[in-house]
Amino acid sequence: MPTEQQTLEPLPRTPRTHGVGALFSHGRLVAIPRKEARREQLLVHLADTLFERERSYTEREVNEALLTVHEDCSALRRYLVVAGLLVRPRDGSSYRRGR
Repeated sequence: MPTEQQTLEPLPRTPRTHGVGALFSHGRLVAIPRKEARREQLLVHLADTLFERERSYTEREVNEALLTVHEDCSALRRYLVVAGLLVRPRDGSSYRRGR
């Protein structure tokens, strides 16, 4: 039986953080969300913070920017293109911010 000093108390409940910042630890993306709505939030955040609107990027530049947050840059790049946040011509020669 616990003594007075060892009385177990429930841990305080902390509200679950729903912001995009909750997906990061030490500036790195912990995991790419599986839920589409959550992934969309992340992708909008990445597009806003990593890519300028009126600039063209090579695939290498896009990869380098995405590697600063997560090792699977090709998956993130593909998600950004599918979401329309990055657009590229059919030949894939460059990328620009979309919507």
